[in-house]
Amino acid sequence: MRRLRIVFMGSPDFAVPSLEKLVSAGNHDIVSVVSGTDKKRGRGSALSPTPVKAKALELGFSVIEADSMKDPSLHAKLAELNPDLFVVVAFKILPSEMLAIPALGSVNLHASLLPKYRGAAPIHHAVMRGETDTGCTIFKLDAGVDTGGIILQHSLEIGPDETTGSVYTRLMKAGSEALNEAVNRIADGSASYSKQDDSKATPAPKLFDEHCVVDFSRPAPEVHNQIRGLSPFPTAYTLLDGKKLKLMSSSLISEDEKHDHFGKVIESDDGDSVMISCNPGTIVLGDVRYEGKKQMPATDFFRGYQGERVLNFDL
Repeated sequence: MRRLRIVFMGSPDFAVPSLEKLVSAGNHDIVSVVSGTDKKRGRGSALSPTPVKAKALELGFSVIEADSMKDPSLHAKLAELNPDLFVVVAFKILPSEMLAIPALGSVNLHASLLPKYRGAAPIHHAVMRGETDTGCTIFKLDAGVDTGGIILQHSLEIGPDETTGSVYTRLMKAGSEALNEAVNRIADGSASYSKQDDSKATPAPKLFDEHCVVDFSRPAPEVHNQIRGLSPFPTAYTLLDGKKLKLMSSSLISEDEKHDHFGKVIESDDGDSVMISCNPGTIVLGDVRYEGKKQMPATDFFRGYQGERVLNFDL
């Protein structure tokens, strides 16, 4: 197997296991890592590196910080490295000028079974739409967005109450293994590239606030999938007495139960559960976080809450 000169590109924590796997496998040389610039992350004014940059520095690699992939000076730096392959995980779209640099092209790890869920938020959208399985795809980058030839895919099931956060964590590991295998196939010449069927493509665009508002006049399975699909981030929410109530988790107990009012808080006789009426069906709330308060079980929150017990979906 040929030993490749690789430039690794990524920023968030999702990409860290992939970098670690390539390094621990020891089959190829990481000649540099490209990541986003240091930014304020969380509270405080201090700048902090991306998770990928922090890990790369820990592992002893040089890091090129870049926010614009169209910068000619970036292209020049990368060309000087004489790379065989760009390996991209949860990073920016590469322009044609960059794609032309590595001798063997560029490969990307995408967190869906392409061509389904092309875009920035594939895991969120898969869970929100009630998919029972998803996976990861390693494909060759081309001029389109998530449209290149597929090298390999790995599937995994999504549990009925599983959140995006849980699927995300599992795909981090599965994706790193699949990516390492794909790079080895490229190195030994056994990689083949299957054309995607564009007619089966579905979008997974970036999420905004309007995706997070819960409308309880919808069927209970849709509400449940929205809540778990947006957990732990950016989080589904509704209004309670004019303040945001973030819904961190839920479970589905009825798909066809009829209710006169939707969004009504129904506490069980024993106080062990808090249910919400939908149209039709009923969900049970898990953890919630009310504006200005800490996250807690819905039973604890409503036990001490004295206000209106109707969740306002008409925002």
